[in-house]
Formats: sequence, structure tokens, C-alpha cells
Amino acid sequence: MRGLSPYPDRVNSWGRLALGATTTGAAAVAYAAGIERRRWTLREATLPVLAEGSRPLRVLHVSDLHLTPRQQSKQRWVAALAALEPDLVVNTGDNLAHPRAVPAVVAALGPLLQYPGLFVFGSNDYFGPTPKNPARYLVKSKRRSHGDPLPWRDLRAAMLEHGWSDATHTQVTLTVSGVTVAVAGVDDPHLGLDRYERIAGRRARHVGLRLGLTHSPEPRVLDRFAADGYDLVLAGHTHGGQLRVPGVGALVTNCGLDRSRARGSSRWGAHTWLHVSAGLGTSPFAPVRFACPPEASLLTLVPRASVVPSAPATRASAAVDVS
Repeated sequence: MRGLSPYPDRVNSWGRLALGATTTGAAAVAYAAGIERRRWTLREATLPVLAEGSRPLRVLHVSDLHLTPRQQSKQRWVAALAALEPDLVVNTGDNLAHPRAVPAVVAALGPLLQYPGLFVFGSNDYFGPTPKNPARYLVKSKRRSHGDPLPWRDLRAAMLEHGWSDATHTQVTLTVSGVTVAVAGVDDPHLGLDRYERIAGRRARHVGLRLGLTHSPEPRVLDRFAADGYDLVLAGHTHGGQLRVPGVGALVTNCGLDRSRARGSSRWGAHTWLHVSAGLGTSPFAPVRFACPPEASLLTLVPRASVVPSAPATRASAAVDVS
């Protein structure tokens, strides 16, 4: 009979809601896995961290490539960043996601290796990725599961051969475009490999920039850099949260850093600035990003007297390739 339904209206309504939620969820997963994780983005910011009288420096911050040999699109986009002509390139680790990925990383970084560069490594330079239950990221745990060892020594040798400096547990001083930069870094705090005491102490005062490097932005390490008077600390590791909720932001940082600092620039104490890159990759076992596109950062460093607000994230001039 017309107007009659074999199911109550309430059941039909719940069915439509369930179908809508399922469809929306499937669309979000498809977008996160198929589009957003390849939506390469350049984040730009201006930070007042240089000594008075210094000329501005353009620093390209690259982190968390998590490259596998067949990720051609990512390799091309990173290589095209050389067109930005940075004064300095800083790599804060997690370059590898496959035991045969070193040539891919060298190919991606190749044009950038002509510029002065610095690096520290992260856990996924030392060990391959493993499948993990995503729920583990929602609770704090000291348990770590490592994959097979990765050829980080080969990658380090390639970077050193091209003139980049390994800042791990050492102090490096270089002059970039007329600005003297005093640099020190630690091994990955996520694995408990940091030994800050090896670089502890205030650096020379008569430098244009005191720069600290760490893969994971653990507060205990950031506090030490700040106490020693560093002007800027660069880090990665967080992936910006990787899955962000609009209006809420990152749900996790996978370290002790608060969620509000999962990506971008912020103050750490009265003097030190922190910049956390959301990175360019994901684990091969969790190839999704949502409201958090893969990024590199172009930081314009200016004297402290020049207070300029940070610029929003922008797309790089390199073409996006989602093939």
C-alpha cells in the first residue's frame, strides 16, 4: 500500500545516518591516502632570531622524507626546492623508509647539496618502519618496536661527501652569506640517544645565530638549548600530527611536545624560538594525512629588532604531481 514502509521511520533514519557516515568516512580516507599525502606544500615564516646588524638568512628546513625507492613524485618536488636558492639547508632526519632508499634520498636532495647544509638523524634513519596499531599513538608508552636496521651510514657518507655537516653531538661553526652560525645537535631523543652533555654550555657571543638541531622536539632537550641561549631550534618527527581535526588541530605529537606546537613556529622561553616541520612523508604502513599536507619550510631569519609576523603556509612553485 502507498505510504506504508516495511520499516519504522526511526529505523530508516538511522540507516540513512549510518550510510552517510560510512560514505563520508570512506571519502575522507580516500582523500587522506590518495590526495593529501601528495599535496606538497611550502610553509614560509619570518623569524626574528639573528643578532643585531646581521643580514637576513633564508633557511630551507626539510624533515621526515620517509622515502622509498619508487616515490618519484616526492623526489622531484624536493629536488625542485633548489630553485628557492636558500642560504642554508637543514635536514632534521627520518629520511629513509626502505633499506634501498639511500639513492632515492640522494636524488631528492641532489640539487640542494650544492648549498651549505646541516643534518641530524632520526629513528627512521636507523631502523625501518613496522606495522603499528594507530591507537598506540593516543597513549604514552615507552615501548618501542624497531624494524630492520637501515643503511644510515651510507646516507651520512653521501651527505658529508657533498659538504654537509653532521651536527650530532658536536659543535659546528660556519659562515653563511656573511653571517656566522654556531650550530649543535643531538641524536634522536625519541630513541633516548640524546647526550646533551656533549654539547652543553653557552656558545660564543659574537655570532649571528646560535642554532640547535634535534629530530624529536622533546621538552627536556628544548629546555637545555634554551638554557644555553640558543636563538633557534629546528626539529621534525611530529608529522604535524599527521591527522588533524579542523578547529582542534593535532591529536598527538608522538613525543612530549604539546599539541599546539605540533607544527610551525613558537617561542620556547624568553629568548629561544622553535620551529617544528610537519615533514614530507608518512610510514608506508600508515600512508595518510588529513588537514596536514606534507611540507618543507622556508624560514627567513632576520635580526631580533625586526619583528615580522609569520607568513601562512603556501604552495611551492614546483608542480604538484599526484601520479
